[in-house]
Amino acid sequence: MRSLLIVFAALGLVPSAACHEHQRSLGSIATEDGAPSYRDELLSLHKNLVSIPSISGDENAVGKFLVDYLTERGYHADLQFVAPSDSTPKGKERFNVLAWKGKRMATPKVVVSSHIDVVPPHIPYGIDSGKVTKETMIRGRGSVDAKGSVASMITALNQLDSANAINTNDVMLVFVVGEEAGGAGMQAFNNSISKMKPPPQFKAVIFGEPTENQLACGHKGGLFCTVVATGVPGHSGYPWLGKSANELMVRAMTKILDADLGSSKLFGNTTFNIGTFNGGLAGNVIPETARVKFVTRVAIGPEATGQLVVKEKIQAILDEVDEDAFEMVCDHGYGSVECDCEVDGFKQVTVNYGTDIPNLAGNHTRYLYGPGTILVAHGARENLTVADLEEAVEGYQKLIVHALKP
Repeated sequence: MRSLLIVFAALGLVPSAACHEHQRSLGSIATEDGAPSYRDELLSLHKNLVSIPSISGDENAVGKFLVDYLTERGYHADLQFVAPSDSTPKGKERFNVLAWKGKRMATPKVVVSSHIDVVPPHIPYGIDSGKVTKETMIRGRGSVDAKGSVASMITALNQLDSANAINTNDVMLVFVVGEEAGGAGMQAFNNSISKMKPPPQFKAVIFGEPTENQLACGHKGGLFCTVVATGVPGHSGYPWLGKSANELMVRAMTKILDADLGSSKLFGNTTFNIGTFNGGLAGNVIPETARVKFVTRVAIGPEATGQLVVKEKIQAILDEVDEDAFEMVCDHGYGSVECDCEVDGFKQVTVNYGTDIPNLAGNHTRYLYGPGTILVAHGARENLTVADLEEAVEGYQKLIVHALKP
């Protein structure tokens, strides 16, 4: 079989030589005695990743940093171009970073992957003052979701390589863009490998997301939709002469929130979040239109169609309120996602957020693991501890070794 390097080159991957001017200095950090040998490397890498803004669509700078960092440490690192989004600055390119060690890259047995984009706004890196200990807190956008995973994954693979614990040709790093905004990066990677004849068969893929360093047995699915209600405008003094789109929407949303949209033993109840609600022109005008964007976290499967069951339930409620007034358009969705969590030494958990797992097709074992808690991700106080990162390094090493077993 041809190497992935040759095939990826044919699919538009670009070598890393042009990225070196973007390398940043990794400063030394004073740490406590007895710290693991890799602590300075880990914390410095994490600091650089978090310090570089990389809101979804504008990941160019952090991607270039990663390519240079990995290349200078003996990796082959290439860029896989991804179509720009509406938020990509003019003149900048989006790309995934694919990296491996060894003289060549045949089809890897294990892929280790996370995302390098973050949600807005950028929050600068911060760390507790004084000597660094395991309890030292680190803050900043992406410190948890998911640059903590990226830094820990790279450090873990470096440790395994230094110890000659694995064949480095068997492992590839895949760091993608756009996970927080629809998954364009992983979809691009998936499309590229699907064009290969035959497509590569990975043994396992390890996905990095904040799981509090527990091995996730899976996560809820998702349904991402917009609903528009159309009414009849008029004077607010004579509401019976019009039809209020806002009133229709409020009645429909209340029914949906109170409805049973499906549940399962593993994932609990399907939940419904009204993300935005816009409608009307003025307080004394019967509103003609109302618009809601919602996300449903789907607790039922199967992965390919569970979301369709939920969509039908929501559509039935809209029709019950007014069969002519509503139009629902869903961008994408998937049912609940199950992962392998039967690995010795790991606690187990299920999570309610979405990941890139459904965007990568294939009959491989799927692991979901990473440092930090989702409860502070996407918020103004995103943070984790040094111990969280170091535990993740050890955890990723164990997972990689486990995944490579015959």
